[in-house]
Amino acid sequence: MALPEVYWDPHIPLPKLGPARAKVTVAVVALLCFINSYDGEFVFDDSEAIVNNKDLKPATSLSNIWRNDFWGSNLSSNSSHKSYRPLTVLTFRLNYLIAGGLHPVGFHVLNIILHAVISVLMIDVFAILIGGLDYDEKGWTLNHAPKTSLLAAIFFAAHPVHTESVAGVVGRADLLCALFFQLSFLTYCNAFNKGSDRDGRFSVLWVVVSLVLCAAAMLCKEQGITVLGVNAAFDVLLICNVNVYELGHRLVFGKNPPDLREILRMGLLKRLGLMSLGGLSMLYARWRIMGTGPPAFTEVDNPASFEENLFIRIVNYNYYYSLNAWLLLCPWWLCFDWSMGCVPLIKSATDWRVMWLLLLWCVLIGLINQALCSPDSQRRRTLTLGLVLLVVPFLPACNIFFRVGFVVAERVLYLSSAGYCLLLAYSLGHWCYRWIRYKKLTSVMLFALLCMYVVRCAVRSHQWRSEQSLFSSALSVCPLNAKVHYNVGKNLADRGNTTAAVKYYREAVRLHPNYVHAMNNLGNILKERNELTEAEQLLSKAVSVQPDFAAAWMNLGIVQNSLRKFEAAEQSYWNAIRHRRKYPDCYYNLGRLYADQNRHVDALNAWRNATMLKPDHSLAWNNMVILLDNTGNLGQAELIGREALKLLPKDHTIMFSLANVLGKLQKYKESESFFLHALRINPNAAGCHGNLAVLYHRWGKLELAKKHYELSLKLDPEAPGTRDNYNMLRRKLDQLKHSAP
Repeated sequence: MALPEVYWDPHIPLPKLGPARAKVTVAVVALLCFINSYDGEFVFDDSEAIVNNKDLKPATSLSNIWRNDFWGSNLSSNSSHKSYRPLTVLTFRLNYLIAGGLHPVGFHVLNIILHAVISVLMIDVFAILIGGLDYDEKGWTLNHAPKTSLLAAIFFAAHPVHTESVAGVVGRADLLCALFFQLSFLTYCNAFNKGSDRDGRFSVLWVVVSLVLCAAAMLCKEQGITVLGVNAAFDVLLICNVNVYELGHRLVFGKNPPDLREILRMGLLKRLGLMSLGGLSMLYARWRIMGTGPPAFTEVDNPASFEENLFIRIVNYNYYYSLNAWLLLCPWWLCFDWSMGCVPLIKSATDWRVMWLLLLWCVLIGLINQALCSPDSQRRRTLTLGLVLLVVPFLPACNIFFRVGFVVAERVLYLSSAGYCLLLAYSLGHWCYRWIRYKKLTSVMLFALLCMYVVRCAVRSHQWRSEQSLFSSALSVCPLNAKVHYNVGKNLADRGNTTAAVKYYREAVRLHPNYVHAMNNLGNILKERNELTEAEQLLSKAVSVQPDFAAAWMNLGIVQNSLRKFEAAEQSYWNAIRHRRKYPDCYYNLGRLYADQNRHVDALNAWRNATMLKPDHSLAWNNMVILLDNTGNLGQAELIGREALKLLPKDHTIMFSLANVLGKLQKYKESESFFLHALRINPNAAGCHGNLAVLYHRWGKLELAKKHYELSLKLDPEAPGTRDNYNMLRRKLDQLKHSAP
């Protein structure tokens, strides 16, 4: 299992560090690169996977984690992405419990620590893949390539393509998957003791433990199952010392047929059988959990996969591979999202971009040729295992076995980048061995490259600290990406800058005319600006493009109601409810429509439905109290108000409405109590001061009435009716003063 001396290792321009110092060095580099993301916000996909994910809340049953997908949706739902990652969600839940809520610092710190641990473990992984598996007298594994493994681990720790996985909290899935991937590989290595390559002995227990860790990796992210391919390649190339090219040549041409008895005696088939059985069992279980159906993606997620022409589809897939290779080679062109026109489809073989995929395959063929045919056995093994570690973890994202929901995703390169780092470290070592007279120049270039990596990581992780900086950074990288413009617009709108948001929403719709979410959000802003005709046009187009878009149907109903198109508005609301049965906000707006038409019973029923679906729907409760008050049903209004306050004991608007009802029922003391309680919660409510003054006025507490009229007018000098009531009170006080003896 131990290989001959790694001849290029001594020539790498790094100091030879002991195991502990090497690991500390790699950990420090990893922390240095990403430490400035520790206090970042929840950004981009974090909103759905963490902020809006009920599975993180202690009130939610822990069993939900095992039934729902990564985003908190039921796996049986048609809208589920089928991302089954319960162990990752469990760590999010632990973060929530430890921090006592959604405090992003704890989430980010754990991500950074995980990356540092993974980078440290990469030293052991690289040492085995490059220098073989060997032990000292005490049973500790020996590192026959200390400098190469250290350099490759430093490259991995500092590679900027990892920023999305480390600085984005949802990248936890990639980190945990990589951790269990490494543990599965290292555990598989433990199955072989001294001399096992000669007598065929190996520990079945350690192989089984490796399979369990593989399953854990798969429960963190689907990519974890690919460790079985790496384990198998390690077994064939290093444990059994098989020359794949020579074996294949003999099998194909039949000259000097190979003696396979030695390989069989070493137990290779038994181990491959165990791994195959374990892998198939995991895939079957995953298929059953997923509901035996793949996730449904749209054309905007992965346009090449919807291309009918097979040749064009293959060309575009290969172009995507070349883009991934470029991100590994030159990680300066980074973007949080690569869909929606960011990478235009190649439509013909004359497109100039075809040269990039040709270049990619020329390089790969050259590497494969060296990996298989080089007379240098050390080079063959290192290149082959480097290519295996580069390619095998990427296979689930390559569109060959199933359609994926993205064009390019930096996060899926987290594991594959380890293979690239191994190949890069080997190339540098081989260069130093061949061109030893340029060692100083190589040292300078290596130091410059590492400094560039660290700086790029620091800059990029800083961009991931907030949505504003993250989305804005993508405008220069993917100016044709409609989703980038949409997210910039949404962030601006959330911060109150709707004027600037409109510009970006319009650009998103221009780049992607059927972008329903951009049309919906733009329509909402135009609705608020009273540009109702254009808002109606946009929302009508959105629901025609996506007829089951419930939110757009509801917003269209609101606009049509404002345009006094009551029948059309009612139909739009019911369309929204048909596509989303549990839609309390839509029932609330439907109630407002009925109230505008004086259909009081229908309005009350709609608002009651809203409160049944969402018991803390304050607006629906309050509107029921107000409508019953206005129609003279004071007793029922009182009952509804008290019922609402049991559910919402700190809602000052409901207190205010109930206080008004109690005042009309001449329950002055109780009414006063609710008014005062509401004012303690919201002391600057001019209307509350004004109505409390009216109560005191009726009650005969004129000085208190005068005080609250004055407070109301101070807060809102234009409050309707308040000044008239105040003047009436002053006249009455003057009359009392003059009539006093």
